[in-house]
Amino acid sequence: MSNDSEAFPALSGGLWAFFFDVDGTLATIQQRPEAVKIPQATREALQSLAQLSDGALALVSGRPVSQLDALIAPLRFPLAGVHGAERRDARGMLHQQALPAEVAHALATQLQQALAEWPGTHLENKGMAFALHYRQAPQYQQQVLQLAAELAERFPQLVQQPGKCVVELKPQGTDKGAAIRAFMQEAPFAGRTPVFIGDDLTDEAGFMAVNTMQGISVKVGAGSSAARYRLQAVEDVWQWLEQMTLQLEQDNVGKESRL
Repeated sequence: MSNDSEAFPALSGGLWAFFFDVDGTLATIQQRPEAVKIPQATREALQSLAQLSDGALALVSGRPVSQLDALIAPLRFPLAGVHGAERRDARGMLHQQALPAEVAHALATQLQQALAEWPGTHLENKGMAFALHYRQAPQYQQQVLQLAAELAERFPQLVQQPGKCVVELKPQGTDKGAAIRAFMQEAPFAGRTPVFIGDDLTDEAGFMAVNTMQGISVKVGAGSSAARYRLQAVEDVWQWLEQMTLQLEQDNVGKESRL
């Protein structure tokens, strides 16, 4: 869908499963990934929303699961990290897709050497994937993208994942859509309608998967997207979270009063 995607609808009634990207969705984007924080009020709203939806809430991010745990501590949710290359289900079981050790080593060595020649670029080694950041050195965008393309061609088990001032090399067959589909086949997500909020190119596979399931896909910010709905900024996500929590609380009170 184009820039004409609609404003986020009010959700009332029904059974919902909630999926959230992190950077650019629950947290404002920073110059360096380690500087990103999820506000305390947002973490509290996520906890309330998870409780009100019987645990059917997960974060779906390009970050590793370990980083996601640190961002939401002391909370603990089902998580999909590295665009689905690792996924912790509601039972706490971790599912991972790893690169062969020799491939991971060769990639790390070549990427470190190359990015050292481009001041301001930054390599993030996620173990099963590599993120090449150029937010602080946009003049090297073409070189970084060319390097990623060459390595994806050299290593057929890899695929490129472009993002905002970053390109990642990750295992084939991993994306946020596949992660959301996997969650939706398991309790407590199964049988619910999925809601996915994201902001980046990395979220488009998730939007398309949710659309196929007749769910609610929401793009944060400007730009063409497969998402059916739109929120303008991270602050709008925070506000919607508070409103959604209040709505579900009222729905539950209404159900109890009718019993």
